[in-house]
Amino acid sequence: MINRVGLQILAVLSLSVAAAAFPPPARAEALLSRGIGTASCAGLIADVKPDEGLNNPINLMLYAWVQGYVSAANVALLEYDRRHVDMTELTDTNVLHMIHEYCKAHPEKKPANALDAYIKTTKKMRAQWQTGTVEWDE
Repeated sequence: MINRVGLQILAVLSLSVAAAAFPPPARAEALLSRGIGTASCAGLIADVKPDEGLNNPINLMLYAWVQGYVSAANVALLEYDRRHVDMTELTDTNVLHMIHEYCKAHPEKKPANALDAYIKTTKKMRAQWQTGTVEWDE
């Protein structure tokens, strides 16, 4: 019987084999090394294809980046006033369409601008949080 660690190792090996067998296109490699959050909307819009879901490597990178960005924003929001964004609304379909539509309308901006606008306008949820508990500066 495979234990939990064994399953994790098997999953990592499987992903490694899949990544080697299906390397990302050159554009995806550039975004991966530079960071998708630094891309301009004008440069990104042609590569984001919401209808392909997470099968598209650019979509997958974008979705993972959005999850991290909003998670970090949530820590800041919690520290500031004990509120956070409910991330259950941020499904891959919603995120990809949101960024795609924003970038079509604002090619001079960056995906982070779309998320900043979303975070500012979306309803926040209250949470139990003791400020000052994030101690990264020690």
